Amino acid sequence: MAVVLTMLSSTALPRCDMFLRSMCGFITKDTAVRMQAKRTVGCSFSTTCAKNARFFSDPTEAVEDIPDGSTLLVGGFGLCGIPENLISALLRTGVKGITAVSNNAGVDNFGLGLLLRTKQIKRMISSYVGENAEFERQYLCGELEVELTPQGTLAERVRAGGAGIPAFFTATGYGTLVQEGGAPIKYNKDGSVAIASERREVQEFNGRHYVMEKAITGDYALVKAWKCDKAGNLVFRKTTRNFNQPMCKAAKTTVVEVEEVVDVGTFAAEDIHVPSIYVDRIVKGMSYEKRIEKRTVRSDKQQQEPKQRKDSDITRERIIRRAALEFEDGMYANLGIGIPMMASNYISPDITVHLQSENGILGLGPYPTESEVDPDLINAGKETVTVMPGAAFFSSDESFAMIRGGHIDLTMLGAMQVSKYGDLANWMIPGKMVKGMGGAMDLVSSAGTKVVVTMEHSAKNGKHKVLDRCSLPLTGKHCVDRIITEKAVFDVDKTSGLTLIEIWEGLSPDDIRSCTGTDFKVATNLRPMQQI
Repeated sequence: MAVVLTMLSSTALPRCDMFLRSMCGFITKDTAVRMQAKRTVGCSFSTTCAKNARFFSDPTEAVEDIPDGSTLLVGGFGLCGIPENLISALLRTGVKGITAVSNNAGVDNFGLGLLLRTKQIKRMISSYVGENAEFERQYLCGELEVELTPQGTLAERVRAGGAGIPAFFTATGYGTLVQEGGAPIKYNKDGSVAIASERREVQEFNGRHYVMEKAITGDYALVKAWKCDKAGNLVFRKTTRNFNQPMCKAAKTTVVEVEEVVDVGTFAAEDIHVPSIYVDRIVKGMSYEKRIEKRTVRSDKQQQEPKQRKDSDITRERIIRRAALEFEDGMYANLGIGIPMMASNYISPDITVHLQSENGILGLGPYPTESEVDPDLINAGKETVTVMPGAAFFSSDESFAMIRGGHIDLTMLGAMQVSKYGDLANWMIPGKMVKGMGGAMDLVSSAGTKVVVTMEHSAKNGKHKVLDRCSLPLTGKHCVDRIITEKAVFDVDKTSGLTLIEIWEGLSPDDIRSCTGTDFKVATNLRPMQQI
């Protein structure tokens, strides 16, 4: 306990006398007694009880008391900012029956994927399976329970847990399996559903439907920070804030591994990202692999020989060049993986578009050169990137506050199916393919954001992708505003359906009808499909 004696001013002394007289009924004119009372009052108002984080040299010692069956909040996004030393320590302790709350589970042989391989995790609460084949295999084979949760909802559930808020309402997931229930949490060996998600409560506010989500708290949080001072204050580097920052605050015990421990005063108070009150244990990591999931670079040298283009390349470029016309000067935009992100390469130099990445960047730049690659700087597709002058980094809960709050003007993303009234499906084929919804459900949930879908007009097997109604689980209901394919551009009205507004040269509306699984109107001013 730290005790600080504060001298009372001359104007405060009479007030202290009155306070003591009224509270204690102690009336005396003895000067010594009164001065002693004043000193006592000064001490009690200035006494603080500091909570000190414990420092460990061995990560195994920092986690060895974590019991079987614990709920662990594990920071990181992809492989960026994961507590790799603490995860390795859990391999050594052998703790099992873990419920792991994490945006994803790393890859097969790194990050939480290591604990999946040893079957130490019983349930994952995540938004994205991604490219972790073992994660997907265990889930589909009934060996692992998986509660797939929209990325922004996951971040907010953790933030709410740390803030003492038991539940909240969000538009994300309304009209989907998240709200309606029935999403497979665990499969039986025969592929039937053993455990399904429960139906969520729905309330209507200002004419819109919102889903109630419960807060998440953990027994322990395992967090990776860049630096901490000896008081336990934390600083993160670039996009490593992600889920680390909110998870610091939502567990009974927070264990943080850092790259460097510095003296108190090294950070200015206003530069601290997480104050020491949230930190219980600190370990200085001895080594960091910082593996990069998708090392993506641009070349400064022009290729001597142009690559021979396939038909699929020509199709994609046509969609990309049309999609790029959606950008407007001053716009804030979030772009999905693939065609949407490629469209940013064609933004006119005459306009400024601010690109937001849901893992915590505003001001996303181009891919780096080899010398600029930084494992602490990735986009939502886990690719290495750069940032533009004036960019900002922030945590995942902050990122989705921007998205749900309608501060993003444009969301562009891919799809498996779109209905005539703007329903979107792009995250799951039940029993066959599960990548997770990631941030897509949040991105299409804001009424103030224009949602543009870019996709090939038909599936590879010739099946329709633009339909009367989606047959796959929905990402969002009545959320798409425009569809861009290699053959046509449709505007979507949530009540009257599709209108064909642009068509590729050489095609007729009847040609489009023959490859579209629903009816549509034709604009009176139908024009050739535009290209930037």
